[in-house]
Amino acid sequence: MIFFKRCFPSISFVLMFVFGLLVSCNKSSKYRDLPEYKFFNLQQQGWKSKRVTQFVSDINYTATEVPIQYYLLKDNQADYAKVDSLYQVNSKERIIEVEFQHTSEADLLLKDHTNKTYKDAVKYIAFTIEKDFTVITSSNDTIPCSGVNFERNFKVAPFKRVLLYFNDIPPNDHIKLIYQDQLFGNGIIKFNLTDSPLKV
Repeated sequence: MIFFKRCFPSISFVLMFVFGLLVSCNKSSKYRDLPEYKFFNLQQQGWKSKRVTQFVSDINYTATEVPIQYYLLKDNQADYAKVDSLYQVNSKERIIEVEFQHTSEADLLLKDHTNKTYKDAVKYIAFTIEKDFTVITSSNDTIPCSGVNFERNFKVAPFKRVLLYFNDIPPNDHIKLIYQDQLFGNGIIKFNLTDSPLKV
């Protein structure tokens, strides 16, 4: 009896801990499907997949997958239900951010690096570069780039960045980005985006 009295506080603590754990597990499964919960998880992951960098001829080529919810949320501030429904419609689309940066932080669009005039290099990276990118899916389908957006930073940042858009990729597929570098002439560069897609 004395032993039971001495152990009772610790037994009740263990029972309360187990009960609290069960309640919290039940609660988390209840809220797991809410859009707010999904976006909180994406925010905790930093919104992006792991950056994959390849270094060729003094240029760092970096590819990062960005979930489309990030861009949908920017246009529909705090309307999580609307963003979630838009995502369901567009769940087979992928956005990949690619950055190019010279080791000396030189402007990569200068003729020294592209063999084009500055104006022609800007045109190429803004429009024509999309034909240089494809994605290979887990099922070995080859998906061409369907669009590109060159983010102009007006020489404020030391890198050049493009956003690439791809369609018809199953949401759970891992992808490999293939770049046939026609702008800087460094051949075929591959990025295994194995940790994407990000989990929501």
